[in-house]
Amino acid sequence: MVDYDLILASASSRRTEILRQIGVRHQVVPANIDETPRPQESAVDYVKRMAIEKTQYVISLVPDNNLVLGADTCVVCDSNIFGKPRDQDDAMEMLHALSGKAHQVYTAVALGNKEDCSVIVSTTDVIFRKLSKQECLSYWQTGEPQDKAGSYAIQGYGAVFVESIKGSYSGVVGLPIEQTSLLLQGFGVPIWGSAKINSLFL
Repeated sequence: MVDYDLILASASSRRTEILRQIGVRHQVVPANIDETPRPQESAVDYVKRMAIEKTQYVISLVPDNNLVLGADTCVVCDSNIFGKPRDQDDAMEMLHALSGKAHQVYTAVALGNKEDCSVIVSTTDVIFRKLSKQECLSYWQTGEPQDKAGSYAIQGYGAVFVESIKGSYSGVVGLPIEQTSLLLQGFGVPIWGSAKINSLFL
């Protein structure tokens, strides 16, 4: 293994970018697990379980006592859990359901090693403006919704749908910065560790 202190159990480029933003060096080892929700499982329980299972899966693969960070995001509207769309029709149904309504975005982050594991959950309220069928179709054709929970990316083209947001913007993207940084520091992982400080005042 490469000698990084932290391993990210996700192939998400967005999560990698957020860790880089706060100066945390890491290696990527994607987790290959079954992400099917259980019957009657709540959204919070689902994302927590996914984050923990992803973390534990990668912990079982790596030698020594590496720290592993796993995360999972889902969108909830009218008690329905929206993960990544299966196909175009599924994405159209999700976007239609979100149109003109408030929904919640839950992101769980788990951090652990062979000895210990902690998990936090970020909750953000998002309101979409009304969307036309043609807008939803045109958005699908950009390719952006295909691997996004809820079929949209707030940091991308999907931002034009967002009327308001209350909570963690980075949590909607896929990794809540404030909570994740506290979790990392609790395990002794310094933030800004790979940052280069440039200041006119130094």
